[in-house]
Amino acid sequence: MPDLFADFLPVRDTMTEGAVLLPGFARSHAEKLLAEIAFITTAAPFRHMVTPGGFTMSVAMTNCGDYGWITDRHGYRYDSHDPETGKPWPAMPPSFLRLAMEAAAAAGYDGFAPDACLINRYVPGAKMSLHRDQDEQDISSPIVSISLGAPATFLFGGLRRSDSIRKFNLAHGDIAVWGGPSRLRYHGISPLKSGTHSAAGRARINLTFRRAR
Repeated sequence: MPDLFADFLPVRDTMTEGAVLLPGFARSHAEKLLAEIAFITTAAPFRHMVTPGGFTMSVAMTNCGDYGWITDRHGYRYDSHDPETGKPWPAMPPSFLRLAMEAAAAAGYDGFAPDACLINRYVPGAKMSLHRDQDEQDISSPIVSISLGAPATFLFGGLRRSDSIRKFNLAHGDIAVWGGPSRLRYHGISPLKSGTHSAAGRARINLTFRRAR
């Protein structure tokens, strides 16, 4: 007989082994998430960080949680305090933590307990070059990435920078999760195209949850 509960199961699109796209998984939570982001950025405003090579990133960033990811002339790292204020990063809202854990479980990663949430703000023209998340002490945990606002093109490569790249369209409320054999794959975001979204105007907001320590 047909599965009576099939309609209640999250849609899962496999990107590659260990990597899953959950279309629309966060859509019903978006209003709450954006309200929480507005509150977080009153204490830890968005800023354009500088890479060790002196390049100012086109994406504006901030953090919440026990640790925040930062970059400056001294390198890439996690720190418990915001270097601009000297204060601890704002606490990770329970709604963030709950959704990240639910998304990880839906992608096959039970028990995810993130201690860092990097918040990125893209405007038209902003991009994220190919990179891999390797500054975390714990790479056994997955990455959970939530997209809000304007659509974007997600670039998902291989374990070497020179590997071929697949492109995935990310819409408002989509969540990408990758871990296990995909945890150290290179990934990025193509330059954001001009457009608007009722929830975030011309911007795309991205929440990336990680287990840093």
